[in-house]
Amino acid sequence: MVNIELYTKDYCPFCKRALALFDGKGVKYTNIEIQEQPDKRPEMIERAGGRTTVPQIFINDTHIGGCDDLLALESQNKLDALLA
Repeated sequence: MVNIELYTKDYCPFCKRALALFDGKGVKYTNIEIQEQPDKRPEMIERAGGRTTVPQIFINDTHIGGCDDLLALESQNKLDALLA
């Protein structure tokens, strides 16, 4: 089973778009809202190689990047293979 983790903020439109994409595909994910869990922010930055923006997306512990990176994978028809 695929393990998807997203670090998000609830007011972020890019986060909402990434979550909507996963919801549309019917896949389960773990959403870590860093404004509610500020102690997770340093963890996100470390895992994301220093990136500080949200969302930061991980599939099976591999850093995918942010929303634009996720959408690029989808438009290149590469996302479904990662989710299989």
